[in-house]
Order: sequence, then structure tokens, then C-alpha cells
Amino acid sequence: MEIQLWREILIPYQQAVQELKVKFSSIVHENRRLGQYSPIEYVTGRVKKISNILEKAKKKNIPINRIEKEIDDIAGIRILCQFVEDIDKVVDLIRSRTDMEIKDEKNYISNTKDSGYRSYHIIVYYNVHTALGAKRIQAEIQIRTLSMNFWATIEHSLQYKYEHNIPYDIKKRLMNAAEAAFQLDQEMSLIRNEIIRAQNLFQVKSSIIADILNNIQNLHKVTDNIKEVEQIQEEFYVLWEKGNFEQLDNFNKKLDMMAAGYKAQSLL
Repeated sequence: MEIQLWREILIPYQQAVQELKVKFSSIVHENRRLGQYSPIEYVTGRVKKISNILEKAKKKNIPINRIEKEIDDIAGIRILCQFVEDIDKVVDLIRSRTDMEIKDEKNYISNTKDSGYRSYHIIVYYNVHTALGAKRIQAEIQIRTLSMNFWATIEHSLQYKYEHNIPYDIKKRLMNAAEAAFQLDQEMSLIRNEIIRAQNLFQVKSSIIADILNNIQNLHKVTDNIKEVEQIQEEFYVLWEKGNFEQLDNFNKKLDMMAAGYKAQSLL
């Protein structure tokens, strides 16, 4: 039998996970920089452990030399969303991409597993270029809400603890917990718009405060009138204590004009 050089075999999968994490995480950062709501909350990823790959191959009667063709989740990305509605947006986003090709989709949200498991799975083909050359690999992308992920993480741990034979009473409690998690998602969806507005306001307020502090620091670099800069800083802290968004916004606009007069806005 041909020797399996696992270290070399897994290199493209490790690179794929890193690249995909960066690509999907950049969507989060870009939306937030633009002051927009991101359907992606955060992204995680992993390469399956060799022991788990072999265990899955044994369970599914997959020959060693066909593992890469028949096991499609050696590389795995998990995309976490705040709301159930965001999952469809992320799925559409993946479908529109040209840097990956969809092989298969499984909707375990509409078609919940008997265990109570909910998630949306997409298998993609993805091209990587490593020091060992180019390779087209398969990767699994799981998309789920935060509450679905909490439940799935616990259930996964219990499956390993009981070697996939979870006692009936625990299994029943898990199913009840899965339903409770789903009800939480439903309740969050009902106040989704209010939550998004609150989060956007927080993001905008944080950005304004960062702009103000940056302008104050830049003015300190270019003006000899340190007392004036100190007064500006004191005025900011008074407004910050009050927490009035409109007053902070107006203060920021005035400070922007002042910084522009000193050509201080472009300073680092």
C-alpha cells in the first residue's frame, strides 16, 4: 500500500481554511467600515484531525486511497450569524462567488435532523496554490446562528463522550434544548430590526468618538496653542459623559472643519 504522507496531504486544506477565513471575515470588516449591517457575525475554521479522518473513513467504508475524493469536510469553515434570516443572505453570497464552485447543499434548518441539529451546509470546490503546487480540494461551509452553534457544540461533545450512543434521557433533553434554541432564534427575529438599529447606532457612535480623538491628537501635533487643544479635549469628555449622540456628532463636524483648516485630518 502506498505510504500516506499526511503532513503533505493536509497542507492544501490548512491553506484553504486560512484563505476562506480571511475572505469571509473581510466581509464583516468591510460592512462595519461602511457602517452597514453584516449578515456574518464571525468566522471560524479547522482542518479535520487525522484520527477523525480515519475514523470517518472506517465508518463509511472508504478506502484510504479515496479519502480525499469521498470525505468532503477535511477542510471546514463555520460562519456564524445573529439571525436565521441572515443565513439565506450568506448562502446567496456564496452562490454568487466566482472563487469557489458549489458541489452540494444541505438545508438542516428546513429539514431538521432527528437529533434536533440545525445548520446549513455547503460543499465547495476551492483551488489553492501551495509550495507543493496547485490543487483543487473540497471544503465544507457550515452556516448557522449563534444559538444553533451553541447547541451543536454541546451535542458534538456528548456524541464523542458516549461514542455516538447518547443515553435516551440525555438525547431527549438535547432535543428539548434544540427546540428552545430555535424558539430563541424566532424571538430574536421578531425584534431583529430594533436590534440592528441599536447595533448600527453603537457602531456609528464608536466611529465618531474615534474620529474626535484622532482629530484631537492630530491638532496637538500641528498647533502651538496647547491650551486650546486641552479645552477641546475637556469639552469632548463633558459631551461623552452626557452620552448625547447628536451633540457628539455636531462636535465631531466642527472639529473636522477645524482640523481641515490646520490640514491635520490626514496625519497619522
